[in-house]
Amino acid sequence: MEKWRLSLAGLAAAALLTACGGGGGSNDSSGVTGPTTTTPAPTQEAGAPTLTGNNATDGFNWINYRRAQVGVAVLARNSRIDAAAQGHSDYQRLNNVISHEQTQGNPGFTGVHLVDRLTAASYALNAPYAAGEVISATTNTSGFYQAEELITAIFHRYVIFDPIFREIGAGSATVSGGYTYFTADFGASGGYNTLGRGRIVTYPIGNQTGVPVNFFSDTEAPDPVPNQNQVGYPISVHADSSGNDTVAVQNFTVKPRGGAALTTRLLSYAAGTNNNVRNAAAIIPLAPLAANTTYDVSFSGTVAGTAVTRDWSFTTK
Repeated sequence: MEKWRLSLAGLAAAALLTACGGGGGSNDSSGVTGPTTTTPAPTQEAGAPTLTGNNATDGFNWINYRRAQVGVAVLARNSRIDAAAQGHSDYQRLNNVISHEQTQGNPGFTGVHLVDRLTAASYALNAPYAAGEVISATTNTSGFYQAEELITAIFHRYVIFDPIFREIGAGSATVSGGYTYFTADFGASGGYNTLGRGRIVTYPIGNQTGVPVNFFSDTEAPDPVPNQNQVGYPISVHADSSGNDTVAVQNFTVKPRGGAALTTRLLSYAAGTNNNVRNAAAIIPLAPLAANTTYDVSFSGTVAGTAVTRDWSFTTK
């Protein structure tokens, strides 16, 4: 049985974004202790990467695998970002803490904030630049599992699937008999990747199978569904963040095929429920989904003022 915790650092960017929070969340670095879970590592579906046994590499491979499925650019692995991510995982292990900030003088200190740690690792942040970080702590030592749990956690998913990034680094450190601290750091220096203004991608993707039925909201910091823990699997749409392409929701529903629309919590910038993220939106069913069931999703709204509609389906495991 695995215990896991997740925490999120905001996407920090210069030139196009003036403060943390654009495209990836807040600077909240608190950790939240999650429930015990028996979620297994993702299955080896067709086209999936093969486990290497190196936790950081497996997490990196799984993130790129999912990004490719979604339709955003895969990321080049950068050894300097690797060094920053590994240093932060080591810091968390040495200090038995899950946090996006380090305290000078503590064992393993490499920099207070993400940008400090990237700079210390000699990763040049040339304007326009972007940087983001997601971390998890889990007793499951599979990099696939850790990356997939971060993708499930909706505010972390916003960072992982943000089209803006070009490069990534990953690090992992395990306490004997305790947590494995997995860190993924994302970067873009001197320019951004883009989807194209007014375009969106979705997750789960169209016709995806084996989608989990639930999510434990209390394991994510910030908590996307306050006052409720077990909810349904989050469903999201994503647009560019490089131009502050706000996703405005007019209609966003999910229903079992042939059934009525589910009761959901809308996460959107306009509703003030989206952790200040402009370029993505999500709905979270307020009850777990049914197993082995096809769900139909409908989205309509605007992205950077351009009307967008999308209808797609997925099937749970």
